Amino acid sequence: MSKIKPSQGAPYARIMGVGGYRPTRVVPNEVILETIDSSDEWIRSRSGIQTRHWASDEETVAAMSIEASGKAIADAGITPEQIGAVIVSTVSHFKQTPAIATEIADKLGTGKPAAFDISAGCAGFGYGLTLAKGMVVEGSAEYVLVIGVERLSDLTDLHDRATAFLFGDGAGAVIVGPAKEPRIGPTVWGSEGDKSDTIKQTESWEAYRDGAPDKFPAITQEGQAVFRWAVFEMAKVAQQALDAAGITADDLDVFIPHQANERIIDSMVKTLKLPEHVTVARDVRTTGNTSAASIPLAMERLLATGEAKSGDTALVIGFGAGLVYAATVVTLP
Repeated sequence: MSKIKPSQGAPYARIMGVGGYRPTRVVPNEVILETIDSSDEWIRSRSGIQTRHWASDEETVAAMSIEASGKAIADAGITPEQIGAVIVSTVSHFKQTPAIATEIADKLGTGKPAAFDISAGCAGFGYGLTLAKGMVVEGSAEYVLVIGVERLSDLTDLHDRATAFLFGDGAGAVIVGPAKEPRIGPTVWGSEGDKSDTIKQTESWEAYRDGAPDKFPAITQEGQAVFRWAVFEMAKVAQQALDAAGITADDLDVFIPHQANERIIDSMVKTLKLPEHVTVARDVRTTGNTSAASIPLAMERLLATGEAKSGDTALVIGFGAGLVYAATVVTLP
């Protein structure tokens, strides 16, 4: 017989609060056109993007995260001292160690929580949410702060016609805490590493250190391959998440996919046969692709504008570099 005491956590977990931060500088397509041969019409027709936000030197990964987290903490109605873990998903914090989560936790005044970073690209928020849910239910933390944050302007090749217009900066955060009934469904997640070259960093940090190439690494992608994968395969994953939660598309109030491209969003809506009453997040139009930050930022905006409301049932799905993905159904805070 085991002498180990069993874990004791909450019966279920829920998203209790959400917050977001968008840098003050708004960058229209006209700025992007200064370095690539394209047009505003082409960018809008291919991606739906009209503007994006780019961070200043002062709007660091930590600074944006702290702003978004403060809003999420206030929205959840808890204090920073109650947070037992901080999870940060990002690919644009350039120090390998220590984790930026530790700095954020300290500056928020959280005490001594578990704090770590994860790298899961555009699926990072879903990965962090799943880990947080497990912590709350397992009992290792009562409240978990999950942050998705990116400064993708630092990793954008402004001369690359295929990607220069895509990326933006920002941070989104949620508080995950205990619930008496299911508020976060089972996660359908995974990876397809055989396709990892379709979205990647152009060169390794070692190559840059050694002087080849002579310019800072950037993110590149095979646009058509990514589009096909997202449209056909991620719609299947989204349906699996609905099935795992025991609901149908008719039961949904809101759909919050990763804000990569409006054409991908439209195609997923059609494939999933979402009813007209379902509100669809289209934050990509004014925020661009913010990778791990895109889902919580879109969630925050929908709630702030009244397009979605507390208690709504939402399907969220993130997908990107790796290729990795994560989808689940949640109740909005």
